[in-house]
Amino acid sequence: MWCVSKIFNKRKDCTRHTDVEATQTARMDVGRVVKFATFSRALTLLLQAVFNSLIPDHVPDAFSPPHVAEPKCWDSLVEVIFGGLSRWDAEHFLFIAERGYVYEHNFAFFPLLPLSLRAVAATVFWPLGGLLNFRSRLLLSVVLINSVLFVLNAVTLYSLGRLVLQDRRLAYYSSLLYCITPANVFMAAAYSESLFAFLAFGAMWLLEKGQALTSCFVFALATATRSNGIVSVGFLLYIQFQRCILQARVVGRTAVKLTKFLSYARISFQFVLSAAVGTAVVLLPFGLFQYYGYVTFCKPTMKPELISNALLELSEKKGYRVPDMTRDSPSWCFHQYPLLYSYIQDVYWNVGFLRYYELRQVPNFLLALPVTVLGTAAAWQYCTANPWFCLQLGLIDGKQKGQRGENPDLKGSDKPASGFYSPKVFVYLVHATVLLAFGVFCMHIQVLTRFLASSSPVLYWFSAHLLQKHEPFYSTDRVEKAASSTQSHTRCARMPTSSDACMTGSEWRILPQNPLAELLLNWAQCSAVTRCLLGYFISYWVLGLVLHCNWLPWT
Repeated sequence: MWCVSKIFNKRKDCTRHTDVEATQTARMDVGRVVKFATFSRALTLLLQAVFNSLIPDHVPDAFSPPHVAEPKCWDSLVEVIFGGLSRWDAEHFLFIAERGYVYEHNFAFFPLLPLSLRAVAATVFWPLGGLLNFRSRLLLSVVLINSVLFVLNAVTLYSLGRLVLQDRRLAYYSSLLYCITPANVFMAAAYSESLFAFLAFGAMWLLEKGQALTSCFVFALATATRSNGIVSVGFLLYIQFQRCILQARVVGRTAVKLTKFLSYARISFQFVLSAAVGTAVVLLPFGLFQYYGYVTFCKPTMKPELISNALLELSEKKGYRVPDMTRDSPSWCFHQYPLLYSYIQDVYWNVGFLRYYELRQVPNFLLALPVTVLGTAAAWQYCTANPWFCLQLGLIDGKQKGQRGENPDLKGSDKPASGFYSPKVFVYLVHATVLLAFGVFCMHIQVLTRFLASSSPVLYWFSAHLLQKHEPFYSTDRVEKAASSTQSHTRCARMPTSSDACMTGSEWRILPQNPLAELLLNWAQCSAVTRCLLGYFISYWVLGLVLHCNWLPWT
């Protein structure tokens, strides 16, 4: 008995030591992710200011409302430093935050970001009211909110990856890749991408932690940020249905025939109830926003005289509709389903099935080609690696060999796959593929990069998976050998582990230390796949700042 107790205590101590070590490593990973994300934000803000100052602004035919507020002493300084963050659709969000939903087409932009900007400008930056007008304080709110959210997004993506991928190293690499996302400029500018990514990734993480109710409300906030939050209902329905199947199997194995029917009925009722409530909660913000638009324009209670003359002049010049109780209601008010959002997408932006398939749009299709290839390749590789699992929609218990998710690189293993081929990735891949298909066939194709980059973690998971697969520097054997190396030379003091990296010289100390930074610094030694992948991320990261911040096409 003494020997057994001693062995048990040893195993318990070993397990405790392993848990402590894993926690410390995770904290180190998070610390490096935070540093890299913060560095990315600082460099982004610096470069957009430089590019905006050096490159003359293009004059596009875009929404550009008049700034009627009287300028104050620091407004010009804020505009010089952060003016590049207020281009294109950012003008809509800033205008709504400042003046509300004045024009009909403003309702294409959902309210949570404008409300957040207005709240921060009116509270955090309220002491600067004597030096800055409200628009300048809104611009500072953009910088604060999106910078903080970007860092939180990188950490949330790491935590989500740990749960879904069951691979800490891959989760770490994915979060580092997020810091150089191709949609970088939209994560910094007055766009809703950073806020939506924060809510979407956070809700996914909560759902993986088993907090379905809290996740449901966070998904609802995501729907109040962007319309594609509606698709998040699929996560709730899938997880609930998966649990329903598991419960039904347990009942089928253990319950006697007399109680099986009642148990199945109870499980079915619980599923239908939870699915209905979850769907209603997630769709509620969309419904309320559409109702607000309907009341504003189909049952108006205001006259144009209440709107400033400058805004009325813009509406007459551009043909923008404003609420007017003296005019007839717009045509969409009499549709069977009077959805203002659908009407705006149809009439103002000409969004619809295959409407963007024109010869003159070829450059925009080329712009979206890299993310389309990555999304398609991710779906293809996962499905060909786990065909039977995918045909069963991932609704299996994963205990029968050949029916669970399997890693083709580790054939013969009795353990379920981890990493990108983890069974838990399936529902995320379906979500990303649905968004990809919708974007390719029904949207303005150039929006696809930021659309996927802010909505799905699959882009970062698959890209990190490719780095691990094609870059020997990232392989487990090399990492373990590097960790045991004690050499210290000018090229590299030591090779990076999953949580560490080296610099090639003191002159590069400004760049945070991590494996991704090491790959960038040793570009010539990287594989062709790595150079193509990182070249795509970095080039879009920089080009977005150069073009978008100067009103040049990059939307």
